[in-house]
Amino acid sequence: MSTFATVLTLLVMGLVVLVLIRGLFNMLKGGSGNKSNKLMQMRLLLQAIAIVLIMFTLWLTGGGRPS
Repeated sequence: MSTFATVLTLLVMGLVVLVLIRGLFNMLKGGSGNKSNKLMQMRLLLQAIAIVLIMFTLWLTGGGRPS
């Protein structure tokens, strides 16, 4: 179960990076402000999910304490 949570956490963290880069490129090229705003809102949601998953993974694995 902790391996699944770790993989899921890494996947969501990767999605955060992709959405961030896509939003930054949209702003740099002068794209729609609405699209940039939606992408940044999605990034914020994905970051919140990633933080929850990180905390859940730490809880499952004992918080990194030696066993």
